[in-house]
Amino acid sequence: MKWLLTIALILSSTTQYVSEVTAQTKQPVTTKQPVQPVRTLTSPQRRTSRPVFVLPKTPPRLSPIFGRRAGMGSRDNCPAVATALTALVPLQKEQKIDNQVDKSVVDIVGGLTISERPTFWFYIPYTQDLTNSIAEFILQDNTGNDIYRNAIALPLKPGVIGISLPETVTSLEVAKTYHWYLKLHCKQQTGSVLIYVEGDIQRIHLDFRVMQQLEATTNPRQKIIIYAKEGIWFDALTMLAQIRLSNPNDASVEEDWKSLLQSVNLDNIAKAPIVNSTNRQ
Repeated sequence: MKWLLTIALILSSTTQYVSEVTAQTKQPVTTKQPVQPVRTLTSPQRRTSRPVFVLPKTPPRLSPIFGRRAGMGSRDNCPAVATALTALVPLQKEQKIDNQVDKSVVDIVGGLTISERPTFWFYIPYTQDLTNSIAEFILQDNTGNDIYRNAIALPLKPGVIGISLPETVTSLEVAKTYHWYLKLHCKQQTGSVLIYVEGDIQRIHLDFRVMQQLEATTNPRQKIIIYAKEGIWFDALTMLAQIRLSNPNDASVEEDWKSLLQSVNLDNIAKAPIVNSTNRQ
């Protein structure tokens, strides 16, 4: 009888151990959390990030010449327009103090580029229907000498145009400031008052840090974001304009364009189309 009792106890202990081991083995299966989808850190960034211009810390101003970003809405023989002739460039307000009495606020207009021959962008409210009109783009060096001067054809409809410097123009020198004008006479006659915008541009070299960022990506959109963040206005805008022209129905590109212009308070131009315009040779 004793050996039968001993066998029974052994079998009972073995069965209990197996049950406990089985229960412990199954426990991770019953308590395991559902597998969560893998989320990368870069995906939301690509979907939500938009180009936003940040004013560079230096130079605080490009030249002592005050600029004009928007022309008059109606002047002399020019018809009234809802949105004035406008240069697509950043604008800073600066307080001008003369003899500690005159504290007038003046406009500092201009931006930076890394291009030897950059493209300048303007909103033109006037069209080819405006007879006897003449528009002219002028680029001068810091001594006031003309680097480039050319007549500009008005577009078929109001919109944004780009004016590129041709290969015949000497490339801009690094660290030198140039002054540009876009002038419009609505009628070619003596004494007529012109509408104009003006500002500065300075070519710079990229520092090593920014060069590394640009070389690390092949995505043009990411390059635009980098240019805008580093205060390199002309290259960010030109690159984005080229993408917008190539993708006229892309809502995301339109949002990028809107974001970049709004960051320099050009909300009133953000929805204007880019229209074809060629320089008169």
